[in-house]
Amino acid sequence: MSRMASSLTVGFDLDMTLIDSRPGIRACYLALAERTGTFIDADLAVTRLGPPLAEELIHWFPADEVPAVADLYREMYPSIAIAATPAMDGAREAVDAVRAAGGRTMVVTAKYEPNAKLHLAHLGIEPDVVVGDLWAEQKALALREYGAGVYVGDHVGDVRGARAAGAFSVAVATGPCPADELRAAGADVVLTDLSAFPAWLGGYREASGAAPLA
Repeated sequence: MSRMASSLTVGFDLDMTLIDSRPGIRACYLALAERTGTFIDADLAVTRLGPPLAEELIHWFPADEVPAVADLYREMYPSIAIAATPAMDGAREAVDAVRAAGGRTMVVTAKYEPNAKLHLAHLGIEPDVVVGDLWAEQKALALREYGAGVYVGDHVGDVRGARAAGAFSVAVATGPCPADELRAAGADVVLTDLSAFPAWLGGYREASGAAPLA
């Protein structure tokens, strides 16, 4: 049995779904470049957020240096990136809408889990569960464990994770993947951004025969 008894559990991706991590990540890459003496095109890097950190670092560092550089990046990250990162439009309202419907929320992200939790705490977004260090189909492990019926993300990797978990895939066109690409990957619905999520959730619950709120 799922750990969550709730009939409605919704998972959210983090970067470019709940948070606009571009300013903070850009600043962190620039600081990392200065610290290591290695050129990093930070403006390019923030156009392809979603995959694990190592997949970006391999563009700039020899493979045998990537693990140590990743550790350095994660160590530098809290003091540089957290305060610089705002919530996406509608993020708080989307999480609140699930709670108002009697459901539970989780964040499943490829980001290093301690840093993901720092972002959410800084912004006052309080999911019931946070699971980090999972990407694409790996996200299905957490989604299945906690019984998530819906997963919301901005990347085709998020769509693949939802599909692998047997969850309803809600995509938001706020990240690196345009709406057509998200649909082609198998998203069940594509929203412009999370501002549209509460209304969508109401319709989804009605269509699924959810009991009305007391």
